[in-house]
Amino acid sequence: MHPKKERTFVILKPDTIQRGLMGEVLKRFEKIGLKIVAMKMINATAEQTREHYNKDDIWCTAKGQRLIDNLKSKNLAIKKEAVEYGRDIIRALTKYMLASPVVILVVEGNEAMNVVKRLVGGTEPMTADTGTIRGDYAIDSYNICDIDSRSIRNLIHCTDPVDGKSEYEREVKVWFDENEILNYKLVSEVMLYDVNLDGLME
Repeated sequence: MHPKKERTFVILKPDTIQRGLMGEVLKRFEKIGLKIVAMKMINATAEQTREHYNKDDIWCTAKGQRLIDNLKSKNLAIKKEAVEYGRDIIRALTKYMLASPVVILVVEGNEAMNVVKRLVGGTEPMTADTGTIRGDYAIDSYNICDIDSRSIRNLIHCTDPVDGKSEYEREVKVWFDENEILNYKLVSEVMLYDVNLDGLME
């Protein structure tokens, strides 16, 4: 697929829905020139959520160790191994994702994965750049999540561009049938992508 036709997967999480921020988020995607080619509001299932996050023990151990280090810095008790704390993160994420409907969408455009990641901002809202969606609309932090033993409220999931196309393809199959993703053109794509703009003023 040509880079300008790259697709990425996005979830507007329960906090986006409950705080009435769907329009603000979608507006940011559209204003920069991205095209929404699939979108629906659903009640996620535990099976979908577990398949989506699909984290192994290496990931769980690394995330659990970060949590342990944070607890130690506050002189709080360590009650389990790092890998178990990491598994708790997935369990908490699953519970969080089932708390409310979510909106799932596929977004298309030039290098869409990197563009969406830049718009969304860093995973932790407290350290996300001002001007990003998380930086502007969320205030949560890993610090308080660790103390409260819950998942972070960071509004959005988007495919990580580091993982590339294969990660998008894995994620999107969890949530969409292939025939739900549309192919169509926007008038604005002529301005964004047409090389020579032949006949635009005629």
